[in-house]
Amino acid sequence: MRILSLTAGAASMYCGTCLRDNALARRLIAQGHTVLLVPLYTPTLTDEENVSQPRVFFGGVSVYLEQHLALFRHLPPWIDRLWDSPSLLRAVSRRSIPVDPRALGEITISVLEGPDGPLRKEVDKLLGWLRREPSFDVIDLPYSLLIGLARPLKQALQAPVCCTLQGEDLFLNGLMEPYRTRALQLIRSQVPAVDRFIAVSDYYRSFMSRFLDIPADRIDVVRLGINLEGFERAPQRADGIFRIGYLARVAPEKGLHLLAEAFIGLQQRMAGQVRLEAAGYLAPEHRRYLRQVEDKLAAAGLTQAFRYHGILDRRAKIAFLRTLDVLSVPAAYDEPKGLSVLEAMGCGVPVVVPSRGSLPEIMERTGGGLLVRPDDPADLAAAFQRLYEDSALHRRLADRAWDGVREHYDIHRMALETLVAYERARAAKPVEVL
Repeated sequence: MRILSLTAGAASMYCGTCLRDNALARRLIAQGHTVLLVPLYTPTLTDEENVSQPRVFFGGVSVYLEQHLALFRHLPPWIDRLWDSPSLLRAVSRRSIPVDPRALGEITISVLEGPDGPLRKEVDKLLGWLRREPSFDVIDLPYSLLIGLARPLKQALQAPVCCTLQGEDLFLNGLMEPYRTRALQLIRSQVPAVDRFIAVSDYYRSFMSRFLDIPADRIDVVRLGINLEGFERAPQRADGIFRIGYLARVAPEKGLHLLAEAFIGLQQRMAGQVRLEAAGYLAPEHRRYLRQVEDKLAAAGLTQAFRYHGILDRRAKIAFLRTLDVLSVPAAYDEPKGLSVLEAMGCGVPVVVPSRGSLPEIMERTGGGLLVRPDDPADLAAAFQRLYEDSALHRRLADRAWDGVREHYDIHRMALETLVAYERARAAKPVEVL
């Protein structure tokens, strides 16, 4: 099968969407399929071999200039190469492009308007390049925020379109009005242009069906899969220190502050026997948030018991996970994927997660951790203490985590199920393109 897969770069951040899209493309290529993985906005940052194309479309600089200065919408495309070059976009990305949805309302609307909006030149550049490529069997959009490209891509390439649903509701709900309402209107109006939708969890299929008015029978569930190559079992340690880990973006919605509160309560009962280790991308707008968490820990006398490790590449991430006794990302929203939860369990590390979003179904399938009440630091602390005191329970959960991820959340299974969804799109009644 020949597949066109778009993916959206996230500047200098290891983005779960980019990691998934790249890992899936690598696996499909290994199975003998041809995948053209095309980055939009910025080059993608991945923690394994990057198989995306070297050229970036809808380059972040071009999009910004065309959005705010009408002159740039009419300049010849060859001039755009000056600021569309991957090297320039990488340089800009190192300064960290803001991804706060509150500041991106106008551009979000323009992208959703596709060829009918101020970014028409960007659509034309993408289509012009793709028309010179051999024909595709299927087109895959990385999320509904790019659904404005569904109809022009289908019309130009005469191929069915799939759209993956993998967490964009958090961004959409963060938009300021009137942009949020307008964005939802635009997405819902273009749902008919997509042949099949792909949700990353059972929870997200149900939620997005209601949220975007997508008929449930047009959504296939393809659970997240991870490449477990290099994931080794966490060793047992005898130093008596219980290490709680956090691996996610450092942002309020991911719940590091809730974990810090639980940690403070736990330290009061287990003085000197527990540490909190955190890692993940820290955006400039969230540095104050991290300082607030650190200040709260310092006020409790726990400065030396906490460490923020920063951004970790694949090798460092696996090494970090293998130092932990338990991982927890107590998200303050309904998490649709749980990537770091799966990665921790891939190292045989049990998890403690809130009973919300996709996390209960992950726990039901794998049995690799404990569920706690959402937004409840006391319940988090109680679960940690239970794992610390009951070594037999900890071992059972570690074994289930190790086995469960390999049975239910492996990259090979995700690739096979994705191909089934693609075949359904090819078999679907073609959507009329006007």
